Amino acid sequence: MTAATNERYEVDLLGTRVLPNSALYGIHTLRAVENFDVSGIRLGDYPTFIESLVMVKKAALLANEELSLLAPDIVQAIKRACEKLSPIDHAHHFPVDMMQGGAGTSTNMNVNEVIANIALLGMGRRAGDYSVISPNDHVNRSQSTNDVYPTAVRLTVLRESEGLLNALLKLTASLRRKSTEFADVVKVGRTQLQDAVSMTLGQEFEAFAETIDEDRILMLRTLDLMREVNLGGTAIGTGVNAPDGFAAIACRHLNAVSGVELKPASNLIEATSDTGAFVSVSGMLKRIAVKLSKVCNDLRLLSSGPRAGFGEIKLPARQAGSSIMPGKVNPVIPEMMNQINFQVIGNDLTITLAAGAGQLQLNAMEPVIVLNLFQSIRLLARGMEILRTCCIDGIEADVSRCRELHDRSLVQAASLNPIVGYTKAAMLAKDALISGASLREVVAQDPSLSEEQRLSISSVLS
Repeated sequence: MTAATNERYEVDLLGTRVLPNSALYGIHTLRAVENFDVSGIRLGDYPTFIESLVMVKKAALLANEELSLLAPDIVQAIKRACEKLSPIDHAHHFPVDMMQGGAGTSTNMNVNEVIANIALLGMGRRAGDYSVISPNDHVNRSQSTNDVYPTAVRLTVLRESEGLLNALLKLTASLRRKSTEFADVVKVGRTQLQDAVSMTLGQEFEAFAETIDEDRILMLRTLDLMREVNLGGTAIGTGVNAPDGFAAIACRHLNAVSGVELKPASNLIEATSDTGAFVSVSGMLKRIAVKLSKVCNDLRLLSSGPRAGFGEIKLPARQAGSSIMPGKVNPVIPEMMNQINFQVIGNDLTITLAAGAGQLQLNAMEPVIVLNLFQSIRLLARGMEILRTCCIDGIEADVSRCRELHDRSLVQAASLNPIVGYTKAAMLAKDALISGASLREVVAQDPSLSEEQRLSISSVLS
């Protein structure tokens, strides 16, 4: 290091590199930045993930302390560093790309180096003085990327999913409020885009609410798969370089540090190579996206027009809809949500392919699984909040339009089946369709119907 250049030198097995003294990361992070500048999405963009990684580091440190594996002064310095590290304030010190080779080693080393250098500065030492506190020998003691990284990912998914579950709950509540508001609005129910039978707009919105809430409950169950971690398994699950009992002790400390209930995997070798839990969670995210896409498609159809479409509901006007067509207002919020849904569905395919690409004792493709999983959770949570506040909460029913379409339709023909039979009811509907008359008018003019049938039909059509 030279004061004149304000730089320092660090060495690894590949050689020597120069870093700015202000950098809290080290040579491993520097090489990762040079190697993996691909997605533009950095570790610093996911503060919850950084927090989870630091929680894992602190839990491992406390386990090492309990097992007397580190000197007390080093333990205290690293502990203070973990507590001082802020994912927001230190975000620029986490520059590694989320898309990376090495099964997450660059992410783990980025965190190890930042913690080590914060600890060194706290001791009055210079950054990079790893003979005092080493990213590998001290911060990473009794650990490997292969147990730290997936454990932090699972912890992050559980923590980030709280926002997702809350968004699902609020969206369901908003849809149910609309169900109550629209309970008496009679309208046409449709199948295959054709008039089917009568229903209420309230029933339609209650179905929307139920389909969303159903997935919230299933998501809660699926997230339990994230609670089993392989911390303490180190490189491949055999626990090499970790003392007996470390896994249970570290997991106990991680529960206390994070406030999240986790448990050691029953087979650490299996847990180190298996990514099935990620596939299951991604599958649930895809299911949520598919359901939301259907709901948004329906909202766009029901609001189509305003005069030449269904026009049964009115979505809140959010912005002018055209640069050339005056007065046009588009359903931009459902459109946005649809696009989020498509992205999540695509992310699930990426996760599926990556999960199947694991070999032997490790899946080196975990970083792309992580990136897509985090993105899906974030997109769905944010998207549903916007869908609720900017669209669902402000939906209005066009009662007169619903009544007009219902009265002009032949949806009540199905109600005549018990009175005159399916064949006769179909003929009455056909006559009304051809003549342009109402079903009531056709019934009144049909000489083949008995007076009793007419009275029954009149009661049904009233």
